[in-house]
Amino acid sequence: MIHVKIITPLGLYTEQDVEAIHVKTVEGETTLLRDHIPLVAMLETCKLQLKEHGAYQDYALAGGMLHLQDNQANILTDAIEGKAEIDLERAERARQRAERRLEKKDSKTNMKRAEIALAKAINRIHVYGKY
Repeated sequence: MIHVKIITPLGLYTEQDVEAIHVKTVEGETTLLRDHIPLVAMLETCKLQLKEHGAYQDYALAGGMLHLQDNQANILTDAIEGKAEIDLERAERARQRAERRLEKKDSKTNMKRAEIALAKAINRIHVYGKY
């Protein structure tokens, strides 16, 4: 088992023992199993999957950092939502807002911020299971 702690600016989100961690790093997708070599990785906005009792639990992860050593994993992230916590209507509204900002293409629009907002909204919708 891997002991996982997920920490946000608001504090400890969850702490649990899991069989596997599936996540997307800046270098690609990876699945971490028990006794994996030590790892420090930057995480993309992605679906985080934690395997418990043979089944994966899905989370919308807003990027972050992962540190794994001696079957202890710490994930630091700005935001995370479990599949059951996702408000689909709110995520759809966020996606539409971000798309409108990107379509404007004016000098007042922070394009990088709009792209990040769009990626987070699409990720939440994807984790919810709509796409």
